[in-house]
Amino acid sequence: MAKISKRFKKVSDGLDSAKAYSVDEAVKLVKARATAKFDETIELAINLGVDPRHADQMVRGVVSLPNGTGRSLRVAVFAKGPKADEAKKAGADIVGAEDLAEQVQKGEINFDRCIATPDMMGVVGRLGKVLGPRGLMPNPKVGTVTMDVANAIKDAKGGAVEFRVEKAGIVQAGVGNASFSEQAIIQNVKAFVDSVVKAKPQGAKGTYVKKISISSTMGPGVKIALPSIGAGGAEA
Repeated sequence: MAKISKRFKKVSDGLDSAKAYSVDEAVKLVKARATAKFDETIELAINLGVDPRHADQMVRGVVSLPNGTGRSLRVAVFAKGPKADEAKKAGADIVGAEDLAEQVQKGEINFDRCIATPDMMGVVGRLGKVLGPRGLMPNPKVGTVTMDVANAIKDAKGGAVEFRVEKAGIVQAGVGNASFSEQAIIQNVKAFVDSVVKAKPQGAKGTYVKKISISSTMGPGVKIALPSIGAGGAEA
């Protein structure tokens, strides 16, 4: 069994691990316990009643958080000609085509979000084994395969968060930093949960949203009462 540090015991003091708090209380508790020497990320985890091994129960999407993520994302764009120029003008950190594909194949992945124009998917498609496991593969369903590269870059840098359910039926993402105000975090949490609820697949049966918890990078998890966030009784 892993040893629990004195610091973790201290920040966990006063928390009832069995209790589900209102979203306002949960955010307040998490912020108060984010005492690391760096600006901790506020992380949200949603346990869903789906089995992602079945295609009709896959949950994925993208949401623009109203108050951003607090992170500065590096964006790469696969594009040629005028679209490459548009991407550079819009603030993309890396722009390329076959040359960028060669870098990725070599393991040189110096970006956090990847966007591609449709005509580049023949090149990008060959990178699936490299980009896929890292969650970086462009996909039209989440707006990262598009001719409107300027807006895609703007969304990525402005707080757009992609989500995809994991094998255990969990969706998780960073929804801000501990330095954010309580209200800003609450707004981001509600926006993220709302998007996940709207992304409910047709194949989901029974209870869709089972549990939601929030934590900071170095802090304990705090359960959120589903009704307080509009996710209570989310049945299929």
